[in-house]
Amino acid sequence: MRDRSAPLSPAELESLAWEKMDGLLPAIVQDAATLQLLMLGYMNRAALEATLASGFVTFFSRSKQRLWRKGEESGNHLKLVAIHADCDDDALLVLAEPAGPTCHLGTTSCFTGESAPGIGWLPQLARIVAERAAADPKDSYTARLLAEGPSRIAQKVGEEGVELALAGVSGEREACVSEAADLIYHVTVLMQARGFGWNEVTVKLRERHG
Repeated sequence: MRDRSAPLSPAELESLAWEKMDGLLPAIVQDAATLQLLMLGYMNRAALEATLASGFVTFFSRSKQRLWRKGEESGNHLKLVAIHADCDDDALLVLAEPAGPTCHLGTTSCFTGESAPGIGWLPQLARIVAERAAADPKDSYTARLLAEGPSRIAQKVGEEGVELALAGVSGEREACVSEAADLIYHVTVLMQARGFGWNEVTVKLRERHG
């Protein structure tokens, strides 16, 4: 029996239930960092093989009747991270890193025009911080902090942590929310400066929980 916690490998393509939908399997694409649902496409065996071989998500276009690599015209490719089959082997979950908007309408997702909801927005914040690193420090507080270096960023993390603690003591809910947001932002900048991200933090938390 295949280990369903592990990504699908090329050797396991034969085990998929291709016959259920005349050789096509629905493939839901999810942002590997934010876990936001991005789009639904369909893969035949050739599309899945091309995806695994190239590292870029490729579908079978039912309208064009050919293989279609996402972003082949727009440049908004989906870089493959992993593929998982569901419990019946007749649907695929594709984890990918999007390069630009996924939807042809110019939105992040084909399901909603908004960015990742809830806690999924934290990796999006990390992407924004990474982009701001290249900005002019005169125009960007984030770029200025990164230019000043980890010691200065760590100082700001400490200051924001104290402010959150004080807000917690006072019991003012809105103040707690605001200060927590300030702290998380500065922690995200520190992550950028030290070369790690929310994924590593969540992995560590899961290890400790286990």
